[in-house]
Amino acid sequence: MLKALLSNKEKLHELANTPLDENCSAVILKTLPEKLGDPGKFLILCGFSELKCKALADLGASIKLMPLSVWKELGLPELIPTRMTLELANRAIFTLAGIERDVFVPVGKFTFPADFVIVDYESDPRVPLILGRPFLRTARALIDVHGGEMILRDGDERLTLNMKHDTSKYSNQPQRE
Repeated sequence: MLKALLSNKEKLHELANTPLDENCSAVILKTLPEKLGDPGKFLILCGFSELKCKALADLGASIKLMPLSVWKELGLPELIPTRMTLELANRAIFTLAGIERDVFVPVGKFTFPADFVIVDYESDPRVPLILGRPFLRTARALIDVHGGEMILRDGDERLTLNMKHDTSKYSNQPQRE
C-alpha cells in the first residue's frame, strides 16, 4: 500500500492541499469573531391548567426532572417505582420518588408528551421543571444559537420562542431540603 501511494505523487499532493472553512482560517489568521455567551440553557413557558411555570431547557441534561411538590400539584396518576438514583455534578446522590410517564407538557399552542423523573427536592418556584435533550428532540426543536431563537415543530406548524432570557440565576440542579 505504501509503495502504491509513493508511486502516485500527484494524488499525494492533492491530499496535502486541504481547503479550510472560514472558522479554521480565522483561527490561523488570528481574526476570531466576537465570542457570544453560552446558550446551553434557556427558559420555556409551560401552561399546565393547574400550574403556569417556566421550565429550564438544558442542553446538557439527559433527563426531564420534576419536583415531587409539582407532581402533587398537577394531580398526576400514581408514580412508577424505581431503584434508579440521580448523581449530580457535585456528586450528591438523590433517591427518586418515581417516574411519571406520558405527562403532557403544554408549550404555547403545542402539547408534547414527556416522561419525568420525580425527585423530592426544594425547587425554585419560578422554574420548577428541567427539560433536557430528550424533550427538545420530541418537540423537534431547531435552535438558532446566534439569533437566540428556538423553533418547536409539530407537523407543519411551528412556534418560535425567544431564548434570550437570563438563566444565570436559576439552578439546574436540585438542592436538598
